[in-house]
Amino acid sequence: MPKQSTYDNDSISQLKGADRVRLRPGVIFGSDDIVGAQHAFFEILSNSLDEAREGFGHQIWVKRYKDNSIEVTDEGRGIPLDYNQKEKRFNWELVYCELYAGGKYNTLQGENYEYSLGLNGLGACATQYASEYFDVEVCRDGYIYKLHFEKGNNIGGLTKEKAPKSRPSGSRQRFKLDREVFTEIDFSLEFFTNTLKRQAIVNAGVSFHFEDEITGTKEDFLYPEGILGFVKEVNADKGFTEPSSWESEGRGQDRKDRPEYKLKVELSFCFNNEIQLQEYYHNSSWLEYGGSPEKAVRAGFTQALDRLLKENDKYKANEPGITWQDVSDSLICVINSFSTQTSYENQT
Repeated sequence: MPKQSTYDNDSISQLKGADRVRLRPGVIFGSDDIVGAQHAFFEILSNSLDEAREGFGHQIWVKRYKDNSIEVTDEGRGIPLDYNQKEKRFNWELVYCELYAGGKYNTLQGENYEYSLGLNGLGACATQYASEYFDVEVCRDGYIYKLHFEKGNNIGGLTKEKAPKSRPSGSRQRFKLDREVFTEIDFSLEFFTNTLKRQAIVNAGVSFHFEDEITGTKEDFLYPEGILGFVKEVNADKGFTEPSSWESEGRGQDRKDRPEYKLKVELSFCFNNEIQLQEYYHNSSWLEYGGSPEKAVRAGFTQALDRLLKENDKYKANEPGITWQDVSDSLICVINSFSTQTSYENQT
């Protein structure tokens, strides 16, 4: 096909509807490979996690079916799907068919969610657009709401029926990511178990139930003590200090003319000559490359131990100060930081 040489006003076009995601998944999910597909799944899981963290439900179920579809079920308040008087549209259209629409934009004012995994209003819509099919079932306000999508298109509109009085509130979303969008959608068993275990660690008291029809695996994850319980598990009573936990809250701002936002940190650690491990999370999202929390841990532990050694006159003459490598070789540490103004470093 000959290359078009004309570049004029008619050369500019706009992607609309599902094509905004289906033709450029890397823009939303970081890539169109297995990593991007995993990100799409985590966007749906994140919404259930945010509900649980706000105190609405303490259990989340994840199931992979034989056709590679994935189902995420929670016992939260249920996604609002009915008519929105303020926006003059149905909420199901906003949540599943509009990018940058959601209930997590006013976190600085404490509306709906304080410390949430996602703030962009992209996840549910983008994952729906990127799926071969996407089914929704929500119970709230005494009704059961259902939706069905195929390749980004709604089929049949919103159905609504009275819920049995015994039916608890919550959301169920089952979707099969589309191979026309992603080059690979076959997640390893380890991806699911590692992801759910990590989320159990940083969301104390939330139970995760996993079932996999492909491998026949069933597994539950729960850490009542959160990151402290995980540090105790890794330490296995072999450390030369007892696992400790520390929490703090404060406020910060990125620039003097920018609004302040809330900050919180949870830190659990101990020292162990046989085992070393450091893991970093922000708003429960695992930071594979550490980012700013790792920088803070490096500086904090190194400076604190250096000061302690100096105060106790432990350095020999002309001996160089302690380094992070000296510290990390025997450190088991997990940190989960939170902010109402979410900013990730080295994260999509």
